[in-house]
Amino acid sequence: MDSIKIRLSSMMFLQFFIWGGWFVTLGTFLAQNLNADGPQTGMAFSTQSWGAIIAPFIIGLIADRYINAERLLGVLHLVGALLMYLMYQATDFTTFYPLVLGYMLAYMPTLALVNSVSFGQLKQPELEFGQIRVWGTVGWIAAGLVISYLFGWDAQSAIAAGMLKNTFLMCAVASFALGLYSFTLPATPPAGKGSELKLGQLLGLDALAMLKDRNFALFFLSSVLICIPLAFYYQNANPFLTAVGVENATGKMTLGQVSEVLFMLALPIFLNRFGIRVTLLLGMAAWVLRYVLFAYGDAGSGMWLLLVGIALHGICYDFFFVSGQIYTNSKAGSTYKSAAQGLITLATYGIGMLIGFSVAGQVTAAYTTAAGQDWQQIWLFPALFAGAVLVLFALIFKNETVAVTDEKSGKSV
Repeated sequence: MDSIKIRLSSMMFLQFFIWGGWFVTLGTFLAQNLNADGPQTGMAFSTQSWGAIIAPFIIGLIADRYINAERLLGVLHLVGALLMYLMYQATDFTTFYPLVLGYMLAYMPTLALVNSVSFGQLKQPELEFGQIRVWGTVGWIAAGLVISYLFGWDAQSAIAAGMLKNTFLMCAVASFALGLYSFTLPATPPAGKGSELKLGQLLGLDALAMLKDRNFALFFLSSVLICIPLAFYYQNANPFLTAVGVENATGKMTLGQVSEVLFMLALPIFLNRFGIRVTLLLGMAAWVLRYVLFAYGDAGSGMWLLLVGIALHGICYDFFFVSGQIYTNSKAGSTYKSAAQGLITLATYGIGMLIGFSVAGQVTAAYTTAAGQDWQQIWLFPALFAGAVLVLFALIFKNETVAVTDEKSGKSV
C-alpha cells in the first residue's frame, strides 16, 4: 500500500473510530448516567437524522464551492472535539441534548467529506476505494474492543459507576487528532466552484422522476419503512444486552461489523446468482430473524441467540442497504446517478431514521415499568414491522437485472 493510501486509510480509521466510540453505548449512557426515558433517548438518537438532513446543504453550499474538503473536514472535527468534551461534562439530559445535536450537525457532513478526499486522491476510485473504506469498519470495531476489553467501561460495575461518560472524552481526543491530521491531507479543491446552485440537486429531488417506476417506488418506500426497525437496533441493542447481563456488550457487538465485512465480499455473488429481488428479501428477512432472536435470547443458555442476532448485521445491512445503493445506481443511469443516491440517503438516514428513532423511543417507554423493560415485547414490535414490509415487498416487487462490478477487474459481471 502506497503512502497516500495509508494516509487515507488512517483518516477512515479515525473517522469511524470516533462514531463507533460513543454512538453504540449512547443508549446505555443516557439511561444510566442521565436517567433519560425512552422518548428522550429517541430524541438524542434522532440527531443523527437531523445531521443527515442538513449535511447536503453544508456539502453543497460550502465544500463544493468555497473551501477545500480536507480543510472543512478539519474544522468540523475540531468543533466536534469541543462539543464532545462538553458532552463528557454534561450531567443532565437538558444540557446534553443541544450538545449532541450540534455535534451530529457537524459530524454527519464529514462522512461525505472523507469520501470526497479519498475519491480526489485515488487514481481508480471505483477499484481502490473499498480498500480505503474497510479501514473505517476496522476503526468502528477497534472502538468497541477498546471500550470493552482495554478499559472495561461497559462492565456492569463500571456502568453503575458512570464510567461510560469516558467514551466522550476518548472520542474528543480522537476527533481533535483527526481535525489536526485533516489539514495535512492532500488538497481537495471545491469541485463545483462557479457552478449554478440548485436546491433540487442538493437534496436529490431531481431524481423524484424515478418514482414513476413502480419497482423503484416500492423499493424507495420499503427503504424508508425498514429504517424504523433499523432504529431499534441502534437505539436499544446496547442497553438491552447490558440489561440482560451480557458482559462486555460493546465488544461483542463488534461481531456485527466483522460480519458486515464478510458479507460485503459475498454480496456480488448473491446479486449475480439470485438477483436483486431475492437479495433484498434476504436482507429484510434477516431483520425479522434478528429481532425474534433478541426477543427470546438471554445471557445464559440463550446467549447463542443473541450472538447470532448480532452477527446477522452483515446480511441486514449489506443485503438491503448496500445492494439497494447498487440497485439505485443501476436504475438511475448517468442522468440521475448522484441525485438518486442523495435522495435515498435523505429518505433513509434522514426521514426514515428520524421516524424510526421516535417510534423506538415511544415503544420502549410503553413497555417500561418500575421493574424495568419488557424486552421481549420491545423486540417483537420491530420484528413484526419488518415482517410486514417483507411481505409487501415480496408480493409486489418484480425481479430485475442490475449491473454489478467485479472488485478486481472493474468489469461488469
